[in-house]
Amino acid sequence: MDNRARILEAAGRVYAVHGFRGATTRRIAQEAGVNEVTLFRLFGSKARLFQALHDNQFHAGEIPRLPARPGHPEAELVEWLGAVLAHMREHRAMLRKLMAEVEENPEMARAACEGPHCAAEMLVQYVGQLRAQGLASPDADVETAVSVIMSAIWGDAMVREVMPEAFPRPEARAPWQYARHFLRALGVPDDARADARADARVADPAEPAGHQT
Repeated sequence: MDNRARILEAAGRVYAVHGFRGATTRRIAQEAGVNEVTLFRLFGSKARLFQALHDNQFHAGEIPRLPARPGHPEAELVEWLGAVLAHMREHRAMLRKLMAEVEENPEMARAACEGPHCAAEMLVQYVGQLRAQGLASPDADVETAVSVIMSAIWGDAMVREVMPEAFPRPEARAPWQYARHFLRALGVPDDARADARADARVADPAEPAGHQT
């Protein structure tokens, strides 16, 4: 691992514990095992270091894309929601710290919403394709449905540890629960979802193979 990568990893660890103000360049350099001169040579300033950290944390691990043309809506959404949840959980410590500093450091805290916002945009586009194929009701309240599911998975990723009773159990079943409620809210007929389950690439962890609900 080169010095740049070591410093970025160290900055993420230090920030998750101490926040922006407490994450001094000296502390980050010590954590990375380099001197401050190296840090400033590579990043120029603390602000630029944290911009690079943001880009590395939230953009390098991009949220996977939904299919341009839906084929198996339930299976596709389950797989996608599972990946989005995993992405949020991976960066949970930093996201929590960013949200805690929203008043003191709004520019940095705003970054906490970029990943979920991009995911929401992908979901809106996917629903548009469901409608184009006649699989979703033209009268469905898409904005509310997307807002509800994104709020649900954000909460799941951020606070399941401390409020496990508030979320679907077991954890592995959560993407299925969210996908099914979302498709129902969009008016996707049961037969379309059942057909998807018949050829699903992702098995429901709570159901025997071939069982449909």
